[in-house]
Amino acid sequence: MARKLKPDKLLFLATLALLSVSVIMVYSASAQLAMDRYARPYHFLLRQVWWAVMGFGLLWGVMRIDYRRFRRPGVLWTAIGVTTVALIAVLFSEPINGTRRWFGIAGFGVQPSELAKIALILFAAAQLERRMERVNDVLYALLPLGALTAGIAVLILLQPDFSTAVAAIVIVAAMVFAAGLGYRYLIGAALMLAPALYVVIASAPYRRRRLLAFLDPWADPLGDGFQIIQSQIAVGTGGVAGKGLMRGVQKLHFLPEPHTDFIYAVIAEETGLIGATVILLCFAVITWRGLHVANHAPDRFGAFLAIGLTTMVAIQAFLNMSVVLGLMPTTGIPLPFVSAGGSSLLIGLIGMGILLNVSQHAALRH
Repeated sequence: MARKLKPDKLLFLATLALLSVSVIMVYSASAQLAMDRYARPYHFLLRQVWWAVMGFGLLWGVMRIDYRRFRRPGVLWTAIGVTTVALIAVLFSEPINGTRRWFGIAGFGVQPSELAKIALILFAAAQLERRMERVNDVLYALLPLGALTAGIAVLILLQPDFSTAVAAIVIVAAMVFAAGLGYRYLIGAALMLAPALYVVIASAPYRRRRLLAFLDPWADPLGDGFQIIQSQIAVGTGGVAGKGLMRGVQKLHFLPEPHTDFIYAVIAEETGLIGATVILLCFAVITWRGLHVANHAPDRFGAFLAIGLTTMVAIQAFLNMSVVLGLMPTTGIPLPFVSAGGSSLLIGLIGMGILLNVSQHAALRH
């Protein structure tokens, strides 16, 4: 009798724990803001619950789809085609806060750049599976993947969304490194990208200001350095055990949008070092189990999928928490599974559903 497929329990439980924390902390972080804006303290909570329920349903459904179906050419090219069209179309949408990153659908914002990360991971996994044996033959193995990654990164930069474009490049780079690309090629690529990175940062005044604010936030404490300073105050005043749920102060019009990019600061203030460490451990578990799944995947496609999806979660968590702690310049990267938001949460949970399906097949090897 065939063995029943079982997903990685620790991976599933860590994701579920973060999703549960999200619902609680989004309400705590946004209640006063929602009351001021909409006269309803539950406004953001209800939206987050809706997204969480929908996302968990998608995770549960995707977890039951054999991941090997995603390497079919029809699936791959449809994902790339839809993503490319969406990234181009969003450039002609109405700007929100000076950027064009979202489509408004039924009152909710949909971000095509989130879909782009999943599409890139699927394409890269299929490409590397077929050409891994000659991965150091750059023109043969990596030119199509490099061209696609560069094209999608440029479209994301035009929105503009620098941090997401960088995250997409890092995800693909991690997958290529896992495929065995020589160090000299990686170092060469980094050196070639460095001037372009400088131009991108220098060409946008707001990016220069963010970098300068990171280097010395107290030079402009009421301007560009305000977010970093308030975030560090929130983290520092939380102490070991925190001030208690709903008792945080920095979310009360000090931290801009505390329920999104800076929700980790609210968690640190209200639950202290203990709560912040628990969140960090959840991401550590996801990274550990994700790499374990990659190591035990039954085929290369599954292994590369697991590496890409794990890197997607890990790099976003690292960037978000580093910004909150003042270790990196401010970015627009949300905390996976925790920050308020629709498309980022849905895409993250879909990716986790795929990873859990790979883990089911990896378990059969033991």
